[in-house]
Amino acid sequence: MPQLSAKVKYTNSNIIKRRPGEHIFDILNVIIMLFVCIASIYPIWYVLVNSLNDATDAMTGGIYLWPRVFSLANYQKVLETSGIGQSFKISVLRTLIGTVFSVFFTAMVAYGLSKEYLVGRKLYMAMGTITLFFSGGLIPGFLLLKNLNLLDSFWVFIFPSMFSFYNLLIFNSFFREIPKALEESARIDGAQDMTVFFKIVLPLSKPVLATIALFNGVYHWNDYFAGVMYINDTSLEPIQTYMYRIIAESTSNMLSNNISSAITQTTTSTSIKLATMVITTVPIICVYPFLQKYFVKGMMIGAVKE
Repeated sequence: MPQLSAKVKYTNSNIIKRRPGEHIFDILNVIIMLFVCIASIYPIWYVLVNSLNDATDAMTGGIYLWPRVFSLANYQKVLETSGIGQSFKISVLRTLIGTVFSVFFTAMVAYGLSKEYLVGRKLYMAMGTITLFFSGGLIPGFLLLKNLNLLDSFWVFIFPSMFSFYNLLIFNSFFREIPKALEESARIDGAQDMTVFFKIVLPLSKPVLATIALFNGVYHWNDYFAGVMYINDTSLEPIQTYMYRIIAESTSNMLSNNISSAITQTTTSTSIKLATMVITTVPIICVYPFLQKYFVKGMMIGAVKE
């Protein structure tokens, strides 16, 4: 019995004991990760700090960690512009509706293409793969949307982005990992394809649904190009397009004035840009923590093969 306890003690000491090189490796990992975190977070902090500083004082530079002269004039200038509430509403509706439509439509197509018995499956996959490398171009796309009477319409934000072949590949990898026995048991009980999809497949697909929803949500919220290209009605401008127009107008106004008159103003084109960046970024940052755990699981899809 004493020999056994001594053996166990010797084994445990071998497990706990680590070589000096491993400690050095851990220290280097910590230093590298701290550097990466600082390099990732500091630009955001720098934008926030300078947006909360007085614009004329910020022009002298030297602001790195804290506002030197605290001021909310930049945000007041942006938020008091007429039409920002309507643009924010359009962006919220676009993000919600566009994300829901895109996630479920892409998921349904991916579920069908995940079945090997689907007629023409290889042809559809080949056609979709081509779209990853080539597109029809900006002018043909514009003419197509014009012929479909989608210009100056809210649905021009929704319909063109309903399907993404890249997202389909992620869905496809996940659906293939679902045990076939679950679907077969449901079909024995008389369930049809749509019942299997909505009652079995989707409830088991929360990680990939959250991942694709985050991809689409970030895209819809940050996209300003569609509003610039396809929308002339200012009441349909999303917040990003609206902010883009504010930045463009503030820049042109500042350039039209001489330096002395610009210094006497409470805001500058740079301060307006910084405040605009913060306003348009905060909402999507607030959503991310709620989807993070699903996002990490979804990104691991297909990374480990048994």
